[in-house]
Amino acid sequence: MINSTENQISTSAKNYADSLIKVGKDGVMTYENILNDLNTLKEITSSSDELVRVMENPSISIKDKYDIIDSVFANQISDKTINFLKILIDKKRFNELGQIIQCFSNEVDDINNIKRVEVVSAVELSDDRKQKLTDKLQTKFKKQVNINWVLDEDIIGGLIIKIDDDVIDNSLKNKLENLSKNII
Repeated sequence: MINSTENQISTSAKNYADSLIKVGKDGVMTYENILNDLNTLKEITSSSDELVRVMENPSISIKDKYDIIDSVFANQISDKTINFLKILIDKKRFNELGQIIQCFSNEVDDINNIKRVEVVSAVELSDDRKQKLTDKLQTKFKKQVNINWVLDEDIIGGLIIKIDDDVIDNSLKNKLENLSKNII
């Protein structure tokens, strides 16, 4: 299965993502259309381990792989994205698709001045508290902040804020665990 949350993005994956950025800059496709196609690819490949295994299998001919791509993705994504997939197959880089998608998405966020954040809370926050936290984060980063709000009763109370690779754990569970370590 393609893992799009890999921490380490290869140089080649970054180069392929940069090529897609160039396609957007040149006006061949919009960033939004490219991202929609890539998200469709991610969805389909995530739900079909068999498809991924076939695309990554060196004993299956490139022509057969092209035929599979054409039949699976013909009405799902643009011809330009299908051609991009074929390039990945030619270069034996299909296994990097998840990294390419992640890198492209991150670069588009940078271009659009967007910071993605995940906020975990034990209970549903009021709209007012959500707005205050959003405003505070936007002021801190000087970017538009898109927050993925997650409920997790296990944290008992407080918040966990995940920004890129940083985690601010201000949960009651974490505080109790730290207190327990200090007592022992």
